[in-house]
Amino acid sequence: MAQPRKLHDKYFKQAKAEGYLARSAYKLMEINERRPVIKAGDAVLDLGCAPGSWVQVASDLVGPRGLVVGIDLLECSPLLAESVGSNVHCMVADVFKVDARTLLEAAGSLHAGSSGFDAVISDMAPNTTGHGDDLLSARLCRRVLEVLPRLLRPGGNLVMKIFEGSEYQAVVLETREVFREAKGFKPKACREVSRETYIVAYGYRPPADAPSDRPRPSRAAPAPPAPPPGWNR
Repeated sequence: MAQPRKLHDKYFKQAKAEGYLARSAYKLMEINERRPVIKAGDAVLDLGCAPGSWVQVASDLVGPRGLVVGIDLLECSPLLAESVGSNVHCMVADVFKVDARTLLEAAGSLHAGSSGFDAVISDMAPNTTGHGDDLLSARLCRRVLEVLPRLLRPGGNLVMKIFEGSEYQAVVLETREVFREAKGFKPKACREVSRETYIVAYGYRPPADAPSDRPRPSRAAPAPPAPPPGWNR
């Protein structure tokens, strides 16, 4: 007999106790603890940010000198404003339809001298039906890769959710084509029965012919440290 799904596991209870809007906060925390994707002072774009748990974590990581811009088709939780500082700006829009300059202008209004985002993070997932969810997830990831030239500065980092399935390895390879390094990682906060995992990538290398609305970047990203055990090859 199949085991019942545990909705209120320890991460759910921990999130409630510690003031995070969703258990997914601990996924980004673990990813960033393993190998920093987000650093103090960074400009971060959160795609599919509602209800706002990754915004909360990113806001803490970048600190008062950084910024976080979130975008989602849905409103973030009203409680988000109570848990983040003035370095956060969230908007309701479709990231695949909104003009990239709108997001860059939001970054510039919060962070003088911004030259594109230092990191793009995405916990987006398709509406699941149990049939073809992995293919829809892979399609979302490919859409994210398509918008990066207009948003992510050269040398920047990426985290995006993907469902394991027939297209998983292909999407990892496509990500490696435009990043110095890209690997899969499944945080402990993911439910055991879930097919979700994450592609974590460092050192963005936009294609030479890619369009860009970004100003010329003012700095390059430092090389990341060697990965600890647990990272997929």
